[in-house]
Amino acid sequence: MYSRISSAAIHGLEILLISVEADISDGLPAFIMVGYLSAQVREAEDRIRSSFRNNSLPFPAKRITVNLSPASVPKSGSLYDLPIALALLSSNAQIPPDALHEVLAVGELSLSGEINPVNGVLPIAVKAVQSGIRTMLVPSANAGECGNIPNLRIIGLHTLKEAVSFLRYGELPSASPAAEQPTDTTVNDAVDFRDIQGQALAQRAAEIAVAGFHNLLLAGPPGSGKTMIARRIPSILPSLTESEALEIAQIYSIAGLLDPLHPEIKNRPYRHPHHTISPQALAGGGRIPSPGEITLAHRGVLFLDEMPEFSKKALEILRQPLEDREIIISRSAGTFRFPANFLLLAAMNRCPCGLYPDLSRCTCSPQEISSYMNRISKPLLDRIDLTVQCKAVTYEELTAGKKGSQSSAEIRCRVEAVREIESRRFRDVPWHFNSEIPASAVRDFCRMDSRAEHTLAVFYELYSLSARSYHRAVKVARTIADLASSELIRSEHIEEALVFRAFDQPSPGQRVKPLIKSSFSGQERQINHGFR
Repeated sequence: MYSRISSAAIHGLEILLISVEADISDGLPAFIMVGYLSAQVREAEDRIRSSFRNNSLPFPAKRITVNLSPASVPKSGSLYDLPIALALLSSNAQIPPDALHEVLAVGELSLSGEINPVNGVLPIAVKAVQSGIRTMLVPSANAGECGNIPNLRIIGLHTLKEAVSFLRYGELPSASPAAEQPTDTTVNDAVDFRDIQGQALAQRAAEIAVAGFHNLLLAGPPGSGKTMIARRIPSILPSLTESEALEIAQIYSIAGLLDPLHPEIKNRPYRHPHHTISPQALAGGGRIPSPGEITLAHRGVLFLDEMPEFSKKALEILRQPLEDREIIISRSAGTFRFPANFLLLAAMNRCPCGLYPDLSRCTCSPQEISSYMNRISKPLLDRIDLTVQCKAVTYEELTAGKKGSQSSAEIRCRVEAVREIESRRFRDVPWHFNSEIPASAVRDFCRMDSRAEHTLAVFYELYSLSARSYHRAVKVARTIADLASSELIRSEHIEEALVFRAFDQPSPGQRVKPLIKSSFSGQERQINHGFR
């Protein structure tokens, strides 16, 4: 007797519907599984046999053939245990054949018949709705993460017996105790920008970076507050939209990082990998790749502390996703696309000992300094919008207390105001932040007055900017103008944006005015030509 039920395969971040077919026929007892299966899927036979026996369900002593179609799609994982078991029960007349119509099932069986949780249930549920499926059988531990999907009936199951009772008699399984809903923790009260002493320019750069989602690099000696500022970035990140939260939740569900008790995504991701991370862990590894740190930081922040200490291969992996907002991984099983729209936040010293340019204390040779700085390539630096040289905190700044310091709540209020401006500006286009404006649309969304055009033209010629640097500087100026509630980008906005292009150098033989006036706090700031 033949039967079938729907399931799903996770192909990177893509969900493909799988038809699980079972046929029981006369002949020598055998259990044959086909359909491009991994070892994990083939092990399902032993788990299913034991779970049938321990739940007093008859296992047919006949020739059993199970096919997972389409055969061209590789299948891996243990999520096929439950649909295979249900297809067998239907073929053996233990479940009515029509009970599996428009039903999708995923779940891992234990030897006792309990149904264990699996990864990727949320995106599978979204795919099920798109495919017209109305009922989905999932492990009870996974039911919470897809409970808010409209037009889909989610049945959370504890055991195989509950699945049989539901499909045979329509009996609903006992509900799990409701998990306590988490409070809104959008802002982390444990850290606050009010704790930062000095570093006004770095704090201003952090505000601009978060408001427009621009990449930021903090360079300076140890103890100057770079990491302290970076750890407070989550406290000023703009809130998530519903579509962004669902997008992040699907990624974390596939990666197995979604909290089953509190599956709602409240905050933007903040990933902080150690500098020993491998390129595969950063980009996503495996025969069928799983999301790496770059993808886990999607719609959030990827913080690289001590950036030059990361391997050259790992750093160069960042170049493509920083430009294309996605990462493409090719394997023998196919080509996989992962979203990678993140804010790159990095911190670094200027030399191995960290004390350069204080030559009275720095013990590094010029060759060591040059080699250390060259660990970060110019093409990668070119993709960083804001660079700040953090000086050592003075005694007066350190002992001034919190007087005059801005709190995270105050900064976040301004960031949210810019976010509202961006939402209105980009309501008819597919991008969300100023940093995402494509080069072809910069002129349309970043209109400048004549003085701003002139300032940018002079700087472009003297510093031999690349086309990428030009567009990134304009987009940073767009965010600065938004913070000032200005529709037009004015000269002072361009000047402040150029202050943060510290690693761009003048052309050989050119004399450059060393000071650029900035509207921020009415100060003049030196552009450091010697960053590289």
